[in-house]
Amino acid sequence: MKELYNYRQMIFSLVKKDLRGRYKGSVLGFLWTFINPLLQLVVYTIVFSVILPTNIEKYYLHLFVALIPWIFFSSSITVGSSSIIAQKDLVKKIYFPREVIPISYVTSCFVNMLLCFIVIFAVVAFSGIGFNPAALLCLPLIMIVEYMLALGVTLLTSAITVYFRDLEHILGIVTMAWMYMTPVMYSVDIVPEKYRGLFSLNPMMPVIQAYRDILYYARVPKLFTLTEAFVLGIFFLVLGWIVFSKLKKRFAEEL
Repeated sequence: MKELYNYRQMIFSLVKKDLRGRYKGSVLGFLWTFINPLLQLVVYTIVFSVILPTNIEKYYLHLFVALIPWIFFSSSITVGSSSIIAQKDLVKKIYFPREVIPISYVTSCFVNMLLCFIVIFAVVAFSGIGFNPAALLCLPLIMIVEYMLALGVTLLTSAITVYFRDLEHILGIVTMAWMYMTPVMYSVDIVPEKYRGLFSLNPMMPVIQAYRDILYYARVPKLFTLTEAFVLGIFFLVLGWIVFSKLKKRFAEEL
């Protein structure tokens, strides 16, 4: 951790470079940060409000407060899994803590999510539901928990991808299936009781529930939900860190 702190300027530089280069050359530029999730919101809302209607009140908000966190999580994994390979020239030429690379990718996606929350707050205000000050105090906590979870999984996948390149392509299918196993586009209440146990194994389940409690139901998440999310976040972060530390020793040789 001390070594990573010493390389904090490198992390900041990589994050800044990624944010600047993400939409470089496009006409709308950084506005795509807000346009992309809004377009996804429109598509899903039309599908589940017109074609396959649900009985969820203000479905657009129910979806949006879960969709933005999910986009952060899935993009962290899919983009971050190939982060070491993408920076192979850097890895082979100079010494620095290899953890810097996945950390910078996940942090870049996290900053992108924070900017999107400007739109979320505007949509919540427009909906008329309002904000619960006590619940909003829990929002930074659940954001940090999701960051730890995303970083842990990204450390794990980015290290394994160096040795098993097919994982980069497999993760596209995995994240799609994972999204449908997570109550992003639907309410957890519609999940049959006999499958609830299976769904409870999903580490993103308590995270999405907490976001929805805070921003859709305007209530403080249950202590069990927060505790479960925190424990899972710590578990995956430690697991990812251990695996990454073991595998990083031969990155230069494999690349």
